[in-house]
Order: sequence, then C-alpha cells, then structure tokens
Amino acid sequence: MTSAIETRLAELGVTLPEAPAPAANYVPFVQVGDLVHVSGQISNGVDGLITGKLGASMTTEEGAKAAKTCAIALLSQAKAACGGDLDRLVRVVKLVGFVNSTADFTEQPKVVNGASDFMVAALGDKGRHARSAVSAASLPLGVAVEIEAIFQIK
Repeated sequence: MTSAIETRLAELGVTLPEAPAPAANYVPFVQVGDLVHVSGQISNGVDGLITGKLGASMTTEEGAKAAKTCAIALLSQAKAACGGDLDRLVRVVKLVGFVNSTADFTEQPKVVNGASDFMVAALGDKGRHARSAVSAASLPLGVAVEIEAIFQIK
C-alpha cells in the first residue's frame, strides 16, 4: 500500500530510492523515543555524486538542486526507520546543512533551501522544521552538500 506521502512524492515526480548504506563505521539512523536521527546524506544524483565548491565551481541554484538530492535521501532513510510506512512520519524536526563553499561565499541558507523547500512541498506542514546552514571548507568525496536530519515518528 502506498502512503499518502509517497503519493505526494509521485505527484512531484519523485520516487524514493532505497536508503543508502553507510560508507563507514556508523549506522544510517538511530531512534531515541519517537525521534529518528539520520546521519548526513551527501549530494548524489542519477549520474552519481554531485561534487563542487559553491562560490567557485557551482552556482547557488546548482547547490540548491544538490541539497534537494540530500533531502530525498533523508526521506529514504526516514522510510527505512518507519519500517517502510512513511505514514508514521509525524514531522521533520530539524535539518543541519553543510555546504562545501569558498571562504567568501555567504549564500549557504539559499543552498539549503533546496532541501527545506522540498520537505515542505512533499510533506506540507509536517515538513516545516528548525534548521542550520553552515559553510564547510570541504566535504567527503568533494560533494557539494551534506545534510543530516531529525524526524519525529509514531
């Protein structure tokens, strides 16, 4: 049975991929009570990793698209944490976005908006969240964006 959230995702043209496996010695998510803490998801599109440095080789708009891919991966992890039933998702509590950017780049919030806007488009009010958007001198594998999340589930 398809969840209401997956129906909305389909309307947006998004099919959630399988939740990515961790790349090192950590778990993809940890549940504490009704909160699920999802490990950072890196920008990864249909053609592979989305790499680059904002303020040098990437535009803010390209960074926002990369951030959206992180949000899709975060929802895939949330689905796994919900045992495959996204209707158990109560809300997105917080996103923390890291943007691979030059020292003088100041549009990290606009980049992370790619994830935030997607969460609201996909989840409505359940997608509204607290957030941080910070610069990083570099990110794993040279990716443009990495985002972690906290979800509340029932």
